[in-house]
Amino acid sequence: MTVDALTDVAGLRVGHATRTGDGWLSGTTVVLAPEGGAVTAVDVRGGGPGTKETDALDPRNLVRTVEAVVLTGGSAYGLDAASGVMAWLEERGRGVRVGPDPAHVVPVVPAACVFDLGRGGDFRARPDAATGRAAVEAAAASAPGAGVREGCVGAGTGAAVGRFKGGVGTASTVLDSGITVAALVVANAAGSAVDPETGVLYGELLQGRVRYPEARVHEAARRRLSEIAAKSTPPPLNTTLAVVATDADLSKAQAQKLAGTAHDGIARAVRPVHLLNDGDTVFALATGARPLDAERPLALNDVLAAGADVVTRAIVRAVRAAESVDGPGGTWPAYEELYGGR
Repeated sequence: MTVDALTDVAGLRVGHATRTGDGWLSGTTVVLAPEGGAVTAVDVRGGGPGTKETDALDPRNLVRTVEAVVLTGGSAYGLDAASGVMAWLEERGRGVRVGPDPAHVVPVVPAACVFDLGRGGDFRARPDAATGRAAVEAAAASAPGAGVREGCVGAGTGAAVGRFKGGVGTASTVLDSGITVAALVVANAAGSAVDPETGVLYGELLQGRVRYPEARVHEAARRRLSEIAAKSTPPPLNTTLAVVATDADLSKAQAQKLAGTAHDGIARAVRPVHLLNDGDTVFALATGARPLDAERPLALNDVLAAGADVVTRAIVRAVRAAESVDGPGGTWPAYEELYGGR
């Protein structure tokens, strides 16, 4: 049974650590691979990224698999969360073996951050190594194939998409070949996920099942957003992060292609995208459980197309699952609050 989440790729687990109140509105999300790791690649297209260990994922370089990927709030400060994940992995002997002793490992933990500094009121309230450790422990404690919490949790706690509250979203699909492709996103974009003329989510326009809001609902939402904009102008420093995963057997080069085409899924759901003040980053993980069809040289295309589709759906779900925030760091209404689920 599938749960329409990243965890539908067998062996992957997701854990969140969330901090709110007392100046906090941030957190960390960890994607934990099966023991032994998953083939991992990355594609960074935002003009202001905050990342760690992404060079190790270049197909030309040595490291082939990683044990975990960290998505975190706190801008570049929050990348310290990866240290807590590294320590947890080292204690279990999981990482790149660097000596004759099985305990001599170096866990390579790629990480990327979103900007949410000060959104809870305290600029210094941001994730650290302890937050990362809490998130990976939550992932390890989850059951195989468990559902994934969405909305204002983990790295999506302080996320915003334009004037709306953002968050975490996830989605999956199973191809005719039996291969699973899934995504988890942290939607935190400088651009908007909402068409200003109609109030429809851009990502839903591509799904063919759009119900347009009534004119009075849309007008009321526009008035509310204008009132909020008149009161505060938070810095438009953002980032959309994604992990797209599959159980297909991919090389690092193929995984990097998957990460690259998955950015199309962001571009369908957010406009504009990949700006200088975004840090848009997509990681791709492949667990290798299912081989691609050797008789079809272009079999990878099905995985690539599905990767972009699930990223779009995950962004839609992130925005719809978000809850409104009105606090000392700013006001971000939830899409569902303004549009009533339409």
